[in-house]
Amino acid sequence: MANRTAGTELWRMDARGIASGIRSGEFSAREVVSACLERVGTVNARINALTEVRPEAALAAADAADRDIAEGRQVGLLHGVPVTIKGNVDLAGWATVNGCAALRENIASTTSPCVQNWLNAGAIVIGRTNTPEFCCRWETNNEVFGPTRNPWNAARTPGGSSGGAAASLAVGITPLGHGNDLGGSLRQPAQACGIASIRPGLGRVPLWNPSEPEPPIGIQLMHVEGPMARRVEDVRLGLRAMAIHDPRDPWSNPSPPVDATGPRPVVALVLDPGGRGVSEQVASGVRQAGKLLQDAGYRVEEVEPPGILEAADIWKVICLGELLTGLEPAVKNICGASLRRAFDCYRTLLPGGVTLEMYTHAFGRRRALLRDWLEFFGRYGVVVAPVGTHPPLPTDGDIASAENMVNVVESFRMTVAVNALGLPAAVVPVGTRDGMPQVVQIIGPPLSEMRCLDVAAALEHQAGSLTPIDPK
Repeated sequence: MANRTAGTELWRMDARGIASGIRSGEFSAREVVSACLERVGTVNARINALTEVRPEAALAAADAADRDIAEGRQVGLLHGVPVTIKGNVDLAGWATVNGCAALRENIASTTSPCVQNWLNAGAIVIGRTNTPEFCCRWETNNEVFGPTRNPWNAARTPGGSSGGAAASLAVGITPLGHGNDLGGSLRQPAQACGIASIRPGLGRVPLWNPSEPEPPIGIQLMHVEGPMARRVEDVRLGLRAMAIHDPRDPWSNPSPPVDATGPRPVVALVLDPGGRGVSEQVASGVRQAGKLLQDAGYRVEEVEPPGILEAADIWKVICLGELLTGLEPAVKNICGASLRRAFDCYRTLLPGGVTLEMYTHAFGRRRALLRDWLEFFGRYGVVVAPVGTHPPLPTDGDIASAENMVNVVESFRMTVAVNALGLPAAVVPVGTRDGMPQVVQIIGPPLSEMRCLDVAAALEHQAGSLTPIDPK
């Protein structure tokens, strides 16, 4: 049966409960979609998370989902579950605007595999979520749709680039949202908005966007698609439905994720990655996570994996180097002032640019560091650490100055290190302090997404869920 208690509004329910309730006939997909559309009308104008909503199409899909149930057809994991899709991936018949005014009419003819997998599982798209221009900022603001506001504090960033998805989940627009992550975009917004997510490892979810040119090798290795939700078990459900092999992504893993087995992993707890400093708002949350895991029967040791700072530097050289040498020249004549400012700020992180020698050396060191981390994972099954070492900045704080941009990237050194190495990492809230959420990320070795989510679920079981909330 669904997990709906008497008087609970349908928009407050989690994805598992919705799917179960629709299958059992407790309520209809139309009722659920109608409740979510009503929630859009109540809260979206205050946070600007969704940039396009198609009520008629969503209700028609809900009616089709209800007919499938009535006629006894086999249905998928997400049958009737309302979802949002980030505005930088292709969804046939919708514009892939990616925050750029020049792409307002960029109507996709083909759907990206990760989104198609959700549609095949029965998900119903409510709308598209906001992004920064070309998803190249630690903020969700652009000159087409404007800023998305953090539901906890409208003066603070909701994170980027999946800030629209995170904010919409936090206020209860849908129980499940799509995002992606090249430098923390599934995890930084989860920290800012107090929700759960997972950055799958390389190849776990098929990655291909038909309307875009093929990305360079570094971005191929570091960029992933993934689910975001209010509850860890919904993240797990979303991942299962999304992680279906697709040969159009040469990195796609043909094996589905499997549940973790064996004893609980030993936890390596990292309070201050690389010893560069951490705010008490963040550190107290990480300490709380360690205590909660000990209470749940995990062995927890305060120790950090090797080469965090070097891995973060590798991300800068490869990822930022590719963006500045590839993307910036391609979009400089169509992008807005804020993205041009962001590119200028990124250059301060790479004084003198990236030479071929630096680029090739970074790939060599990436392999060596990944080997060191895999040896570390032989002793510690997961790493529990901050996402960002400081709370969310004020809106547009990332480009307020070049110094701010340097500090932002420094704050996310643990997060971008994970991207550099292609590892999975789940995020779960553990509390609040100073009026903002506290979260941790749980990092594991390749193909350990379910292990990471198990640890996240253990934390959520004790700490509870922070959302949905009304915008503040």
